Amino acid sequence: VQLQASGGGLVQVGGSLRLSCAASGGTFTDYAMGWFRQAPGKERKFVAGISRGGTRRSYEDSVKGRFTISRDNAKNMVYLQMNSLKPEDTAVYFCAADFTVTGVIDATDLPYDYWGQGTQVTVSS
Repeated sequence: VQLQASGGGLVQVGGSLRLSCAASGGTFTDYAMGWFRQAPGKERKFVAGISRGGTRRSYEDSVKGRFTISRDNAKNMVYLQMNSLKPEDTAVYFCAADFTVTGVIDATDLPYDYWGQGTQVTVSS
């Protein structure tokens, strides 16, 4: 499976961005999908995840109410809508695919099998 993330950029505090991740080379609905981020000098951390069918979502506490993860299984796409952005949201954002039959959304990076290349999000104050 190949993942291609896009949509990052420079935005002011309070602004919005929509990240996209295009998947190819596999059966998209076999995978739960996640977004992670890594700020400079820090570990990569879970941001949001969505189940294979898109019916369940999970969010890291600091983004709840501001970020929304979604997927379009017909287009093999997963999205992260980010609103009310803060400087602490600045990071490289990665999409990832987790082959799973359990339906559980993993909030650690180890279970994820495939990773995109990352897209930079910078929130300026």
